[in-house]
Amino acid sequence: MTHQSLGVCYYPEHWPETYWRDDAEKMALLGIKFVRIGEFAWSRLEPAPGQYDFDWLARALNILSEAGLKVVLGTPTATPPKWLIARLPDMIPIDGHGRPRNFGSRRHYCFSHAAYVQECARIVTKIAESFGEHPGVAAWQTDNEYGCHDTVESYSPAAREAFQRWCARKYQTISALNQAWGNVFWSMELSDFNEIDLPNLTVTEANPSHLLDFQRFSSDQVVQFNRIQAEIIRSLSPGRPIIHNFMGAFTAFDHFKLSLDLDIASWDSYPLGFLERSAHDPDFKNYYMRIGDPDFQAFHHDLYRGCGRGRWWVMEQQPGAVNWAPWNPTPSPGAVRLWTHEAFACGAETVSYFRWRQAPFAQEQMHEGLLLPDSSPNQAFHEVAQVSHELTIINAEVATKRAPIALVFDYESDWAWKIEPQGQDFSYFELVQRFYSCLRKLGLSIDIIPPDAQAAADREVIFAPGLFHASEDFTHAIKQSQAFFVAGPRTGSKTKNFHIPENLPPGALQQLLDISIPRVESLRPGTEISFSNGGKFKKWREFLKLGDHAEVILSSIDDEAAFVRCGKSFYLAGWPDETLLLELIQSVLSHTSIERLALPDDIRVRDNGATRYFFNYGQNTVNIEQLIGNATILIGGSQLEPYGVTIIRLS
Repeated sequence: MTHQSLGVCYYPEHWPETYWRDDAEKMALLGIKFVRIGEFAWSRLEPAPGQYDFDWLARALNILSEAGLKVVLGTPTATPPKWLIARLPDMIPIDGHGRPRNFGSRRHYCFSHAAYVQECARIVTKIAESFGEHPGVAAWQTDNEYGCHDTVESYSPAAREAFQRWCARKYQTISALNQAWGNVFWSMELSDFNEIDLPNLTVTEANPSHLLDFQRFSSDQVVQFNRIQAEIIRSLSPGRPIIHNFMGAFTAFDHFKLSLDLDIASWDSYPLGFLERSAHDPDFKNYYMRIGDPDFQAFHHDLYRGCGRGRWWVMEQQPGAVNWAPWNPTPSPGAVRLWTHEAFACGAETVSYFRWRQAPFAQEQMHEGLLLPDSSPNQAFHEVAQVSHELTIINAEVATKRAPIALVFDYESDWAWKIEPQGQDFSYFELVQRFYSCLRKLGLSIDIIPPDAQAAADREVIFAPGLFHASEDFTHAIKQSQAFFVAGPRTGSKTKNFHIPENLPPGALQQLLDISIPRVESLRPGTEISFSNGGKFKKWREFLKLGDHAEVILSSIDDEAAFVRCGKSFYLAGWPDETLLLELIQSVLSHTSIERLALPDDIRVRDNGATRYFFNYGQNTVNIEQLIGNATILIGGSQLEPYGVTIIRLS
């Protein structure tokens, strides 16, 4: 039985040792259970080649453990020290413009550099041998934020050689590669695998098939890098879960594949920073400036819950202003509390705050923590204390339940539509997020799944917008299931090799959909395709050729089929605005027994077992008495204040 718990990120190497015991005791009093340490400490753990200094880490572990805290110990491979760069100067990554990513911050390594991978295996082995059985070590974190700062793809000589080997394993013969990539076009044919270059610095765009395979290769390199560390830790620290902390709106490698080597998936949640970096218009950003997009965090909670096969954490929760966004406002009072409870509502085992004390030096000195640099409590400290008390009232077990609604998220689709957007504002991530947001506004719980047969089983409705290639296995699973299936736009529009299907899009999905798509268009900003219900297509529209078994549900005012049904499968032929998408989703759900809620604006609802959470992302108090009904109120009340939380126990 797992109960919800709190954590914090701590850097004992940043502070005088005289601070450590007092810090640990304050953490325990605050209600903190887990403390993450060590993920950036390589230069202190090995100040010179082969000269290890683990004593300080042992003392820190002992102090934290004596205070009743459990430690998540990080491997330090995200920050190789200067002496290692001097020994292996070619280990640094090269960006797409051919420039080296030099020492002086972090993540200055290429995943394909074999000697660096060996160095990582060595230091991880030493640390795991020393602390793998330490009673205070409860879990491990591999590296830190794989790929942050655009470091998944490297265009180094090591990456080129590794990519050539990867292609040789995949295609076996160069003629098979030439055919898969369509290299007869523009005389791009190759005669040997050692002729393969990396797809950068070309005169105009590189071959999309080449680019896609390079992205697949780059993703596989990250997966393999993580697997090496995970295998070492499992052998030397058995029984302790292995975690990695993913990021928000980051898709450069396949998180589902990497998570197969993890026990728990986690991510770093910074709602205000992500809002500032988002494509939302200024009015949206101004309105939600101090609380964040109501659906962005929840989307990632569900995504990484799916990656972790039910087990997931927030490893870094924003506690105050950050330092890395275009603008960095402070959270509204109550925001940190709301974010924490929302993660628990989505099934998080632990929410961990970044960081304990704000650093007064270096790159992150403007990034707030639970404590200010002078060790006095910051605003979030008091909100964490409140959450800690509220958890004792709720006393809820972590509960995850397979949702009847599944939303497909596919990393390869994101890569494909970045390679070939066809309209510069077409974003796969934004498209899937739009579907998620509309489903959430109806008070629905959603599982986010990869496009595979097992994940699709036992659903009532499956949404797959923008799925670049629908495999035969996935298509067969949908065909055999009892689920309603909603595809489009762009779903099934390419083969796995990035070709247009011979039978035209939606390719293999024509087994489910009696349509073909001979033409598409991207729409300039300000251009709209209108519907009689007031909805619109923006950004993208497709022209459908209908078979005998296709029923038109909705046409545009220029009399083109826009939403069609073929049995239990539906196809959407454009990028819908919110009005249109909400109506279409409700029309599909009307064929099911799935309950929808009539939620006021800015109110979101989530169930975790028998516990129901209400969140107010708006600036006005909202009466939710009718939504509560006769349930027992645990936290809050029927008047849900701005940025407030009400939690009830369902009968």
